[in-house]
Amino acid sequence: MSDKTLRIAGASGFWGDASHATSQLLHQAKVDFIVYDYLAEITMSIMARARAKKPETGYALDFVSAAMKPNLKEIARQGVKIVSNAGGVNPQACADALRAVIAEQGLDLQVACILGDDLLDQRERLAAQHYSEMFSAEPFPAVDKIASINAYLGAFPVALALEQGADIVITGRCVDSAVTLGACINYFGWDRDDLDQLAMGSLAGHILECGPQATGGNFTDWELVESLETIGYPIAEISADGSFLCSKPADTGGLVSVGTVAEQMVYEIGDPQVYILPDVVCDFSQVKLEQVGVDLVAVSGATGLPAPDSYKVCSTYADQWRGGHLLSLYGIDASKKADKLAAAILAASRRTLNLFGLPDFTETSVEVIGAESQYGAAAQPGRYREVALKVAAKHPDAAGIGILLKEMTGLGLATPPGLCGFAGGRPKPSPIVRLFSFELPKGAVTPQVEINGQLLDCPDTQGTALDLQAIVRPAAPALPSLSSKSSLITSSLTTSSDKLVDVPLVALAYARSGDKGNKANIGVIARKPEYLPYIYAALTEQAVALRFGHFIQSSASAPVERYLMPGCYGINFLLHDVLGGGGMASLRNDSQGKGYGQLLLDAQIPVSAEIAAQLSGSPKGSPKGSPKGPPVAPLADQ
Repeated sequence: MSDKTLRIAGASGFWGDASHATSQLLHQAKVDFIVYDYLAEITMSIMARARAKKPETGYALDFVSAAMKPNLKEIARQGVKIVSNAGGVNPQACADALRAVIAEQGLDLQVACILGDDLLDQRERLAAQHYSEMFSAEPFPAVDKIASINAYLGAFPVALALEQGADIVITGRCVDSAVTLGACINYFGWDRDDLDQLAMGSLAGHILECGPQATGGNFTDWELVESLETIGYPIAEISADGSFLCSKPADTGGLVSVGTVAEQMVYEIGDPQVYILPDVVCDFSQVKLEQVGVDLVAVSGATGLPAPDSYKVCSTYADQWRGGHLLSLYGIDASKKADKLAAAILAASRRTLNLFGLPDFTETSVEVIGAESQYGAAAQPGRYREVALKVAAKHPDAAGIGILLKEMTGLGLATPPGLCGFAGGRPKPSPIVRLFSFELPKGAVTPQVEINGQLLDCPDTQGTALDLQAIVRPAAPALPSLSSKSSLITSSLTTSSDKLVDVPLVALAYARSGDKGNKANIGVIARKPEYLPYIYAALTEQAVALRFGHFIQSSASAPVERYLMPGCYGINFLLHDVLGGGGMASLRNDSQGKGYGQLLLDAQIPVSAEIAAQLSGSPKGSPKGSPKGPPVAPLADQ
């Protein structure tokens, strides 16, 4: 095993990320690998529809045209290796297109692609086996509605491709972190039993997979982040034991701090002690983050459990139609005008549906953006003179959505005054794409590497069934001055205490939220260790569920799970059935929960008078009732 370090940079966090990232990393940083993450469940369905229309597409076209083509000569000159999941649902086509560009430029670069994740041609067989959705237990979707079926592959096929001499590796659907872990496996010679190293390599990949979200993008303390227009993309300098340093290129914008890295670590995870990947089950609960220099954070402490015995498989399928429109209103009582207009639009639409013998909408959504419609019970009444009204609906028939969109326009002259925002054409009905996730035994999937016209099998191990009962959970943090958390909660809900002062959560913590299907997570990281007990005592599962009750659709007794991450002084909340179906199945303005962390950060947390006094000089830390800083909403009554 090498004692050298491996420098890997992340140049893409989604399909549409900045095209200059590759050039920045090539010219402003010295790296060994550049990795790219393009895929999400929504992306897979879009690519599947593209392939159905043109068989030679179905991949991230701009990876070839914008990321690679202008930079291939410099990539070859520096000997930088590339790993990307830009292959989408057609990695072979992506690899062939890239090979053609390489040949045009007269370069000698070997391209490999990873196959085996695409199971669409097995849809009949899979349907016959009656797999249930792994979260909702819904039955397998109708075969004729399915757009894509893809298993989430791991990192060892990537490592094999590199071992075979590939300079550029194109994958289809793999877990996002696999593009980084595969490079580590190849470079350091990690085996399948090197579980802690595999967990650390996966964590490095997780930090890199969303590009500049680790370097100041989407950061709680956004005011500290300079020059977003030149933000640096993240670099992980990884050691043989898996520990790594996170940084960014010199002379770029952005920020690398314990806060930015911590927020990305908690992004879109569930149970931090059971982060399941094909190659290892990761435990991030004891991860340590240390600021060791300017824009330089040391990361260590992830551990691993044996790989699972199955792959997660995601299918996307068509289910009904959706549509809506965004209108703007301004003037006196703008929010009341919006409410009245929304009611009229839905009433007129339902009248027309009935006239044509069509059923009612299966779901409607009205949100008044600007009037705190996202805050639910925590909304603060105010004088709203500018709002945006969003009205949307679902219907089994595209014609039903067409009626809604026509009535929204038809009422344009019959509205309360102040309506505007009719720029552009009328929106069209769009098919709802739903996600169906299930588990498939590893033996049913055969990962392969294609290189130089040869196919090499890369069979996975059988894996081990996960025993959740064996997971040892960390002890709850104890309050320093109160005997139990219940006494703290009681104090915060009654009259003010001479020992406790309410401060906004944002003064005590960072927060980042994201989505997985119809679930959302909110990671909360204390700014100082001494803040964690107070945050943990106040932010119970029940308190968080009440704060997001207007979003939660589930009738389950425990719609919110809470997990402690003592290593980084964090808590991760997992909210079930909270996104209106999530992704392209949702009518919500925030269909992916990206702003949920922001909704939680202005909750009031009772802390000791000493801590409150320390925070009183900061606008974010102004105690409740103080004239310093903006007013904040209290935590919902439990």
